[in-house]
Amino acid sequence: MRITSLKQTSPSRVTVCLDDGAEIRSTLTAVTELRLFTGRELDDTDLEALICESRRALAREKALELVSQRQMSAKELAKKLRDKGFDGETADYCTAWAARRGFLDEEHYAAAIVRHYAAKGYGEGRVRQELIRRGVPRELWEDALSAMPEDTSKLDRYIASRLKNPEDRDEVRKLSASLFRRGYAAEEIRSALDRFRAAYEYED
Repeated sequence: MRITSLKQTSPSRVTVCLDDGAEIRSTLTAVTELRLFTGRELDDTDLEALICESRRALAREKALELVSQRQMSAKELAKKLRDKGFDGETADYCTAWAARRGFLDEEHYAAAIVRHYAAKGYGEGRVRQELIRRGVPRELWEDALSAMPEDTSKLDRYIASRLKNPEDRDEVRKLSASLFRRGYAAEEIRSALDRFRAAYEYED
């Protein structure tokens, strides 16, 4: 197998054209590292190395693009790479590569998720759901959740804005179900409702 031409399609991308008509999408970095040039003969081992390194180089580029857009977990990055058409082995390789180079900081990401959802007034249960959904390793949860503020004011304001009559059982049931979906535990809901009832009776 012989390389008939190297076509640079962008500042970082190169298409390697072979004499059997095949074209392999690659990167300038991969071509340089593999010391490819027009006219070079490739045996089966060389061709396999070209295909593998080209796939990995393209995936590394995509991984850098993705992590530059927002924080994410290793699990999220691997899934996004698979969604972009990379095979599982390549996705896992690039995820490990990104983690080794500090492009993924799952501990910081877990803390950011906790702060974000706590600030929106969600309870610990909902925050845990988000940590699961986003693929944050379970061993990072407790440290992140331990920094969750114990401020009940958001919960109290949420109840005050939606509950008109604390004696209306149907209204209280619907509100309690809504709070449960937002991740609050039953005890937290009961305590908040007791505070609201006490204030309601005091105002009366």
